[in-house]
Amino acid sequence: MSNNNCVRKKYLCVVLLGLIALSLAACSSRANDDKIHVKVLILPKFEVGEMSGDFPGEAQYYYEEYVEGGDVYDLENGTEGTKIYVKDDIALCLVGEGKVNSTLNTTALLSDERFDFSDAYILSTGCAGSAYEYGVMGDVYVISSAVDFDLGHHADPRELDEASDITWFHDSEFDDSAFVMLDPELTDRVYDLVKDVKPETTENTKQHMKNAFPGEEWAEREPMVLRGTSVTGDNYWKGMYDHKNAVLLAETYGCPDPYAVTEMEDVAVSNVVEAFDMLDRYMIIRDSVNMDVFMLDATPESLWGKEVEDDISSDDSAESLDIFPTAMKNNFEVGKIVIEAIMNDDL
Repeated sequence: MSNNNCVRKKYLCVVLLGLIALSLAACSSRANDDKIHVKVLILPKFEVGEMSGDFPGEAQYYYEEYVEGGDVYDLENGTEGTKIYVKDDIALCLVGEGKVNSTLNTTALLSDERFDFSDAYILSTGCAGSAYEYGVMGDVYVISSAVDFDLGHHADPRELDEASDITWFHDSEFDDSAFVMLDPELTDRVYDLVKDVKPETTENTKQHMKNAFPGEEWAEREPMVLRGTSVTGDNYWKGMYDHKNAVLLAETYGCPDPYAVTEMEDVAVSNVVEAFDMLDRYMIIRDSVNMDVFMLDATPESLWGKEVEDDISSDDSAESLDIFPTAMKNNFEVGKIVIEAIMNDDL
């Protein structure tokens, strides 16, 4: 075979490979064009009643501002009835309460081939309980890391050899899933954006905090936007013993900020986001609607006994008083700044 023929064949092969590559790229581009593009994904956990127009839960203010009147999709392979609301490149999905529900639904959502999350920022948002001596009801927190309250070992204090305030024991075998550090640079940028927001409170809540912790300056301050560590439990706990466990957890895992709030989903959703390699575009904003310790002679029985019916939409809720809707609005006012920055490419 002549050298010219060899050159021509090589040239044709190169051209053919180039055409194949262009064809594949075009197919990929068309596939992405067919998907629903999402620039901001908002992940509340629950709503109290309807999605709009009544007592607000974690989603309502975000729903009304960003996705009301948009398209609605059923979440495939998630918990029954879960919806995805989408409008103008912003999506919202209630991923459910607790580690199991939130893990299942977040995984199903990020796996959904109908949506293009390739450049999406994720804002996980919700309410929580403030850590004693760190936060007050009404605070808003930019979370920098999340830890699992349940991984490790726990003992009933009556089983310990010696009396102790600490009933949690570290087990390093769980470290990879028990602790998630959010992207430090993104956390810094978000906090710088929102740190000067002045959250609201109510006179009833302010007086309650003052009565519950008399003479304590930390309890009498106005609500603020703070950084902090989120401690995720499988159950809704309260009390000084577990408060001290939570403080120890944050210290043991070397969290960059102190233990600030306890809730039921953050470490679970964070682990899913990390598995999808999206931590560099992931943020958590939590607001406080109660405290992690008992106040004013409250007991587990008085708050959670089988005859107790406590409605968080009531102004005299034993847990949240009248702060709940105010704290939800505080969360939204902070989150809105972040969302607008993302949509304007300023984050």
